[in-house]
Amino acid sequence: MASVAGHVKAVCLSREKGVAKEEQGEGLLIAGHGLEGDAHAGPWHRQVSLLAQESVDKMIAKGLELHPGDFGENLTTEGLELPTLPIGTRLQVGEEALLEVTQIGKKCHHGCAIYQQVGDCIMPREGIFTRVLIGGKVKAGDAIVLEQGYRLAVVTASDKGAAGEREDKSADIIRELTASLGSIAAYKLLPDDKETISRELIRLADELAIDVVFTTGGTGLSPRDVTPEATLAVVDRLASGFTEAMRAKGLEKTPHAMLSRAVAGVRGRTLIINLPGSPRAVEENLAVILPALPHALEILTGRGGECGQRTREQ
Repeated sequence: MASVAGHVKAVCLSREKGVAKEEQGEGLLIAGHGLEGDAHAGPWHRQVSLLAQESVDKMIAKGLELHPGDFGENLTTEGLELPTLPIGTRLQVGEEALLEVTQIGKKCHHGCAIYQQVGDCIMPREGIFTRVLIGGKVKAGDAIVLEQGYRLAVVTASDKGAAGEREDKSADIIRELTASLGSIAAYKLLPDDKETISRELIRLADELAIDVVFTTGGTGLSPRDVTPEATLAVVDRLASGFTEAMRAKGLEKTPHAMLSRAVAGVRGRTLIINLPGSPRAVEENLAVILPALPHALEILTGRGGECGQRTREQ
C-alpha cells in the first residue's frame, strides 16, 4: 500500500549546528542515526529534517534569494505537503531508505544563524523531522513514496516446505486475511531450525522495520517444532494475550488446541505472533486476533491517538 507523493529536490548537510546546510547532490542515510556527516545526526528522534520547496518559494516571493539547505533542512522536497503528514507517517526515499515522521515543526530561536542570515525561518512552521528506519543512498531526483498501512512479514517454518515437498498455502491465507492491515514486505520459507528462524526474526525486526511478523508452523509437540523457542530467544517481552485467546477459541472445537505451544511477543517495536501450520487453523486463529491487531499496532508503533503524539515544539 504505497503511492508516489513527491521527489527529493536536494540533499544537504552541515558539519556544525545552527548554520545553513550545503547542497551535496547525494548522501547516505544511516539507520537509527541520520544523514552521514551531518551535525544533527544521532540517536534521537530528529535525525533527518525535511522542508518542501513549496514552503521555500513563499519566502522567495518576499524577495529573498534562497538555496536548498538555507533553512537547515537535510532534504528539500517537491510535491509533498509536509506539515500535513501525521506523526508516524513512513516515507520511502529512493530505492532503499525508509523514514518515519516524528515531529512537525519546532521552536524558533531568533538568535540562530539561519534567522540572522535570512531574516525569518520557515522551518519551525512547515518543516518536519524524521528518524531513519532503514538506511540507504539518497540523491536529488529520487522518488518519495508515502507508505500506508503497516509493514507485515510472514515466516513459514516447515522442513518439507523448505525442501520443496509441500506448497505453502498458509502464507497465502495470512496474506489475504491481513490485507486490511498493510502489505507483506517480506516472506521467508525456512526449515524447522531454531537458529535459522531466530536470525530471520531479528533481521525482520531490526533491519527491515517490520511492524508485525506472523510465523506459521512449528508450534506443536514434535521434536522438530521449534518456532516458539526461536521466538522466545529474540523477543524482549511477551504478549501472551494473543496466543491465550487463540487457544481458548480452539478449545471450543477440539481438545487438541491445548497442544499448541505458540507464543507472541515484542522485539523493539515489532510484534511477533506464532500461528499454527495448517491453513484451516491459520484462518481460524487469525479470525480471533485480527480485531485486536489495529489497536495493538497503533500503540506499539506510536501511530494512534495520544500514544503517537509528539508536540510541534520539541
